[in-house]
Amino acid sequence: MSADFLLPAAVGLLPVAAFLAALLLLDSYKLVNLRAVVATVAAGVAVAGIGYLVNGWAMGALPIGVPSFVRYVSPLTEELLKGLVIVALIRAHRIGFLVDAAIFGFAVGTGFAMVENLYYLRSFPEAGMGTWIVRGFGTALMHGGATAIFGVMGLAMLERSRRADFLAFLPGFALAAVLHSGFNHLLMTPKLATLAVLVVLPPLFVAVFHRSEKSVGDWLGKGFDADTEMLELINSGRLSDSPVGRYLHELKDRFRGPVVADLLCYLRLHTELALRAKGILMMREAGFEVPVDEPTREKFAEMRYLERSIGRTGLLALQPMLHMSHKDLWQLYMLGK
Repeated sequence: MSADFLLPAAVGLLPVAAFLAALLLLDSYKLVNLRAVVATVAAGVAVAGIGYLVNGWAMGALPIGVPSFVRYVSPLTEELLKGLVIVALIRAHRIGFLVDAAIFGFAVGTGFAMVENLYYLRSFPEAGMGTWIVRGFGTALMHGGATAIFGVMGLAMLERSRRADFLAFLPGFALAAVLHSGFNHLLMTPKLATLAVLVVLPPLFVAVFHRSEKSVGDWLGKGFDADTEMLELINSGRLSDSPVGRYLHELKDRFRGPVVADLLCYLRLHTELALRAKGILMMREAGFEVPVDEPTREKFAEMRYLERSIGRTGLLALQPMLHMSHKDLWQLYMLGK
């Protein structure tokens, strides 16, 4: 390949990739692994292809010019498509904290921006270096930043509402679309648009990471104590005298004896695995990489078997005794992957 292609490609693609790598390095708890990030970037690539088709159809269907379409329509379609990837990850419990919401969101935007910049490079090979500086340091970072903001706001609103409601994602989607549209409004002054991205994004991510690091630390401390207390209660034989034991006794009227026994086994395994996951995070924060050993994987397999045994009704009955927030469900996914 010639320098006429390689240099613009590097300027258009490397800034967003370097920013994503920096976010991974800032993640002291190592909440996100590289393989998951690469897969999410690939999802962003796929979304860019879908977005190309959707925008092509919408541009032909709507009686507006290209400038108005770029300012008001494409930000909506593109942020919706990118946001759907984050919604899927949150609902699958792949995202538990603001840090990983920001990283995964930026990863989706990275994949999207890479495809978009490669398309522009092929379509406008005669574009000057100034164009590629704007697209690399402005447009590409905007795509990653907007989707990261969607992920962070969506997770924060979801935790505040404490229920899986798609309405919780609307404020984040609206803000991401507005920011995207605002950037596109500044394309007549591309240097100003790029400067705005470079000024706003780094402090925003620093604030998100700082808040999330504190949140993770608080959650680990409180959760570790609560899980330890529950496990000691189960293993001590004093469970029947506790509120948990009395609740399990009440379940005897609704479930057969073997199912109640499975409920207790599930409660013990869930607590043991939650403790193990928190311990791994603490070790990661201290700089140690702790692999998931085979006995832990066997416990996870046993818990999945018990889930099938007690059924959905049994799991619902156990929810008052289990920690079932997005963070708690995420930690079990982390341990079982």
